[in-house]
Amino acid sequence: MAKKILIYGGSGGVGLAAGRMLRARGYDLHLVGRDADRLSAAARELGAAFTCGDVLDSALFARVAAEAGEPLDGLLYAVGTINVKSLGRLTEEDFMRDFRVNALGAALAVQSSLPALKKSAGRGAVALFSSVAARQGFSFHASIGMAKGAVEGLTVSLAAELAPKIRVNAIAPSLTRTRLAEGLLSNAKMAETIAALHPLERLGKPEDVAALAAFLLSEEADWITGQIIGVDGGRSTLRLKG
Repeated sequence: MAKKILIYGGSGGVGLAAGRMLRARGYDLHLVGRDADRLSAAARELGAAFTCGDVLDSALFARVAAEAGEPLDGLLYAVGTINVKSLGRLTEEDFMRDFRVNALGAALAVQSSLPALKKSAGRGAVALFSSVAARQGFSFHASIGMAKGAVEGLTVSLAAELAPKIRVNAIAPSLTRTRLAEGLLSNAKMAETIAALHPLERLGKPEDVAALAAFLLSEEADWITGQIIGVDGGRSTLRLKG
C-alpha cells in the first residue's frame, strides 16, 4: 500500500510543488485548502483526495483528520501569511491572525493527525514552515517574525515529545515567488532590489523549498529531527560585502 501524506496548503505554491514531487515518488496525497476551485484542480492533477476549509476555523482540523483517514505517514503544513507593517500600524487582530494561521494552525494540524501518524508502518514525519524573518531582524516584520518564532519553538518541542516514532522539522525560507508574495513582488524594481539582498542574487521558487519539504517527509531523512533548515539563498548566514 502506498504511503500517504497530508498537505495543508496543497492547492498552490510550495504545497502544490511538494505534492507534485511526492506524487512522483509514489505517495498518496490528501490536500487541504480554502479555495475550492484551485483545490479541486490540484486534486485532479495529483489524483488526490481533499478537504476544503480555512485553518482559521478550528473545526477544520478534526474534519481533515477524519477525511484523510489512517494511517498517515507524513504531514506538511504549508500555510502562512506575509504581513509587513510597522509596529504602530499593527492591530491586535493582525497579531492574532498571524499567530493562528502560522503557529496555532500548525499545532492543531499535528495534534488532530497524531493518532494517524502514530499508526504509520514506519516513522511518521512532520514538516512545518518558519521564515528567515524568525532569526533575522527585519523592519516591519514584528507580527510575522513573532508568529514564525513560535513555529520554531513548536518544532523543537514536538520533535522531543514525539521521538522516536515521529520526526518533526521546519523549513525557514526567504522570500519566494508564490501567490502569497505577489503584493511584495508586483513591482519589478522592488523584486530586483530584494533579490539582490541574497548572496545567490535571486528570489526563491516554490520548487526550491518544496524539494526540501519532500525530502524531509521521505525515508531518506530518517535521521533528521528537531531541525530548522534555511532555504534562503544564503540570506540568513552570509554577508558578502562590508
